[in-house]
Amino acid sequence: MAEEVTSLEELNQAVAGTSAEIEMEAPREPVRDELGRSYATGKRKDAVARVWIKPGSGKVVVNGKDVNTYFARPVLQMILKQPFSVAGVEGQFDVMATVKGGGLSGQAGAVKHGVSKALQLYDPSLRGALKAAGFLTRDSRVVERKKYGKAKARKSFQFSKR
Repeated sequence: MAEEVTSLEELNQAVAGTSAEIEMEAPREPVRDELGRSYATGKRKDAVARVWIKPGSGKVVVNGKDVNTYFARPVLQMILKQPFSVAGVEGQFDVMATVKGGGLSGQAGAVKHGVSKALQLYDPSLRGALKAAGFLTRDSRVVERKKYGKAKARKSFQFSKR
């Protein structure tokens, strides 16, 4: 049988020896294609966005249209700019996105999620700021399905005693 460990000091030394053998996690490598772009998929509600980013002048194209045309409301444009301002890289990347499903608000959230993931893949040093802001987490809230016997997902039909 293996030698018995009798004191607490010997136990700590035995454990310390094994922890030195555990490998450290390798630092993250940038993920880019042959054109120097990073790709990520962003999701929000029913919307799914495919996003490519590359170094450039800050031009954003969504479904072949300028961002100011596609997302006309200033609030939606602000949502798209959030990942760049948090990471401190405003105007340094061009974005090309295609988005399907959902409404405009969900699509803006999906593009924001995709941009955040693509930025983190392009430059892994930005991961900390984006993760702290919560931009790398997919907002999993979706519309609840309608159940049979109900008017909507939870609303019941009007009750009549007589």
